[in-house]
Amino acid sequence: MATSLRLVAHGHTAALRRARFGAPDDGLDEGGLRAVLAQAHGDPGRRGHLGLHDTCLSSPAAAARQTAETFGLVPTIETALADCDYGDWSGRSLEEVAGTHPQALREWLAAPDSAPHGGESVTAVRDRVGGWLDEQRGAGRRIIAVAHPLVIRIVVVHALDLPTATYRHLDVEPLAVVRLTSPGTRWQLRLGAQLPA
Repeated sequence: MATSLRLVAHGHTAALRRARFGAPDDGLDEGGLRAVLAQAHGDPGRRGHLGLHDTCLSSPAAAARQTAETFGLVPTIETALADCDYGDWSGRSLEEVAGTHPQALREWLAAPDSAPHGGESVTAVRDRVGGWLDEQRGAGRRIIAVAHPLVIRIVVVHALDLPTATYRHLDVEPLAVVRLTSPGTRWQLRLGAQLPA
């Protein structure tokens, strides 16, 4: 059986709305929770049900766990799906970092290998997430994984064997669902699949 991986971006947090570098304890904000509830329990014709699955995994982040649980899922924490460790920038806004460390921010945005904040580089996140993704390829399971939008962008880049810097050209909205499938040899990105009713 082929492996089916549905990546679900967690709902809005205050950090996402304010363009702040996130922290693991950032939970869903009020609007984020309302949006997840609406998608999970809305009009049956457009229901946010995520379909049959063998396992549900979640980033350790509070927002990811809350998103999964609000969908009625029972997630197992997968540390490989954790958001980037932003080091000294955690909780700070992009604007604030640009004002106090403009060169460091330019370096971080331009070079996936850099980590001027003292945390993880984007390349390190790809190594972590990519290793996990490679292990799932031949699992033959239906997996739902709830994670941060940045992590999902990096998963897609790794799955398609693209240069790491390509992640900057991908946008993943909160509650977006990205589907990957694999017969065991490579990943295939499935676009346009409707959520099951």
